Amino acid sequence: MYRIGIDLGGTKTEGILLDNSLKTQERKRLPTPRHSYNEILKNIQNLVNELSKDHKDYSLGICTPGTLSKKTGLIKNSNTQCLIGKPLKEDLETVLGKKISIENDANCFAISEATLGIAKNHSFVFGVIMGTGVGGGIVIDGKIHHGRTNIAGEWGHQTLHQNGKNCYCGKKGCVESYISGPALEQEWKKMTGKNQTLSEIVKNPEDLQFNNWKNTFLENFSTSLANVIDVIDPDVIVLGGGLSNIEFLYSDGIKRVHEKVFSDFVDTPILKNSLGDSAGVFGAALLN
Repeated sequence: MYRIGIDLGGTKTEGILLDNSLKTQERKRLPTPRHSYNEILKNIQNLVNELSKDHKDYSLGICTPGTLSKKTGLIKNSNTQCLIGKPLKEDLETVLGKKISIENDANCFAISEATLGIAKNHSFVFGVIMGTGVGGGIVIDGKIHHGRTNIAGEWGHQTLHQNGKNCYCGKKGCVESYISGPALEQEWKKMTGKNQTLSEIVKNPEDLQFNNWKNTFLENFSTSLANVIDVIDPDVIVLGGGLSNIEFLYSDGIKRVHEKVFSDFVDTPILKNSLGDSAGVFGAALLN
């Protein structure tokens, strides 16, 4: 049986067709009409129809921003705001006349890296998304672990600093409020008065404030991930998202994480992903 995966991104919607050996047969991309829910449904329908025109026996998985509420069946916590409160799974099954699987981007990232990527030789994988937001997914023996209430892996909304910065989720001091891309850029502006992107900041380590900024970042990063290791003790952690390209996370960052873990011996690998921005679409295809 063939597999079709759809990655519903903020700017692009990508589809992939895999064969029985998980080899790519076809890939297509369309711009995401992010302000129109009905146009998003139509976009996905068009991609699926195009990818399946010569292959009627296929499974279908969707990678989406936000999470499907276990209680209501509606999308929540999505940065594509027209999806919030919508029965995306139900509507797509109606439009396509087919049962589908749907997962958030962090879970799709984790299953793709655990199955096809850098973590494929490990049985217990924690996949990390660090970009505009911070999230995570857990894969155990090739299966996504959802937890009782479908929030397993959501380390971005652990409380890092009691009574700390306000987070969009309504809590204070969340990990995401300190080590997401926007949070790090805001911290840099606070320290230097400069409006710079994260990629610009890390290219200028000679700046007088760089070490202070880096140390604050590493302190928050290492505490956050050490807490994860203390609780679930995965075989491997894989970093994804834009921040995964910051090289000092794999030297200074790993050292600082290991120093904070509650154990006399720590060797948890923290690895850079190998699938890049293809992780979401591969992960979607692997959901069935």
